[in-house]
Amino acid sequence: MKIIDASDLRVYPGFIDAHSHIGISEEKKTSQGDESNEGTNPITPCIRAIDAINPMDSAFHNALAAGITGVMVGPGSANPIGGQFAFVKTHGRRIDDMVVMAPSAMKFAFGENPMTNYGPNGNIPSTRMGIASLIREELTLAKQYFSNGNGSQKTFAMECYRDLFEGKIPIKAHVHRADDIFTAIRIADEFGLGLTLDHCTEGHLIADIIAQSGYPAIVGPSLASRSKDEVSHSDFKTPGVLQKAGVLVALTTDHPVSRIQYLPLCAALAVKEGMSEWGALRAITIDAARICRVDHRLGSIKEGKDADIVIYDGSPLKIASNVKYTIVNGQIAWQA
Repeated sequence: MKIIDASDLRVYPGFIDAHSHIGISEEKKTSQGDESNEGTNPITPCIRAIDAINPMDSAFHNALAAGITGVMVGPGSANPIGGQFAFVKTHGRRIDDMVVMAPSAMKFAFGENPMTNYGPNGNIPSTRMGIASLIREELTLAKQYFSNGNGSQKTFAMECYRDLFEGKIPIKAHVHRADDIFTAIRIADEFGLGLTLDHCTEGHLIADIIAQSGYPAIVGPSLASRSKDEVSHSDFKTPGVLQKAGVLVALTTDHPVSRIQYLPLCAALAVKEGMSEWGALRAITIDAARICRVDHRLGSIKEGKDADIVIYDGSPLKIASNVKYTIVNGQIAWQA
């Protein structure tokens, strides 16, 4: 057993990125390293992130070096229903040994990405109405399947929704614009399903309404460029505005849209734009764990939880501070 003298250092729970594509959209790889979207069919609920995450992706090393010990990983946003996310640790070689929860969410996507992936080819969806229609049709079939008790005729295509309809996992909704946020909330309410509002780029414009909905927000990647019409209002003030309105907030780099090791920097920039320091730290620790439904194991330093810890020589919200140790499951996974 190694004893670490941290008397002049700062100790925090391991950081959490609540939405990423690490190991699926790999760094230092060609197109063969990008498996983020099964863009051949707009409805692909059965695909599983664990079948595509490559722990050999160099970004996992970068995550550990930044004190990030847990990540929510899954498909991209080409499809209205894109498949199953997994919550995994960032240390390991075999994905099965790194899993904390799988499936951990079902990816839905609204807005530009599904429209531009299918519309130009003459296929549905080419509009926001088309996206919502496809999602409602699929959820109606799933609801009927479970309402009928599915008898002895279990189907792989429907069983993948079981955890969603039993309330064990939420819809993970890719939403940027305010109208897409409202559509996601509308559909979740119609079917009585859990929901997280991922990206939530225009959330600061409708913060009070989001707070009334009771759904949490995972904000980012605010460090990325405003490369699409629907992210034209992207701003680091968004998480602070939402948090002050009473919304449970986490932050995301959306790796590799912005690189995962910049998660603490994103928290610092959110503070610069009005978020409290305590709120920013919570958004990458315990609040992120709560939104990802893994707070029974992660997000705080507490007896009985996983020993995922990061030790800094200063505040993580100061760019000159350095990680000295990253500990995963009680073992030193990285040290300066």
